[in-house]
Amino acid sequence: MRAIVFSDSHGHLDHAVRSLKEAGPVDLIIHAGDFYRDAAILAAETNLPVRAVMGNCDLYDEGPQELVLELAGHRILLVHGNAFASKHRFGKLALQAAGIGADTVVFGHSHAAGFIREDGVLLFNPGSIARPRDHDQPSYGILEIDENGVRPAIRRI
Repeated sequence: MRAIVFSDSHGHLDHAVRSLKEAGPVDLIIHAGDFYRDAAILAAETNLPVRAVMGNCDLYDEGPQELVLELAGHRILLVHGNAFASKHRFGKLALQAAGIGADTVVFGHSHAAGFIREDGVLLFNPGSIARPRDHDQPSYGILEIDENGVRPAIRRI
């Protein structure tokens, strides 16, 4: 399975649409919040399945604050991140994942792309597709998921 991962789109989808064209075939869109409704727009435009959560800027939408995804034998916790982590400390995310048996956490909130492994858990933030704070270029993520593991990649556009 191959998933494209967005976060913090804030109603600006031009880069996300471009990313979907450049990324190659994907099976799933994952959106880690801040403009939850953007995920539905992307799903409608692409006919791809989407899994999304609310972020701290989703004041007028209704949706889940967190989801547990079961993908290719892996349990993935999807959250925006604001309720579990400061912008640069992730220990609570790793503990939350361990508590539900997840081997991966996908989150956003910081607008800074990156991934680390902490206590055996992959913590993956695709950065912001609209308003990056860590680089001049917006970013998104790709997760390759199969029986051998979850392989993350960050891409810039």
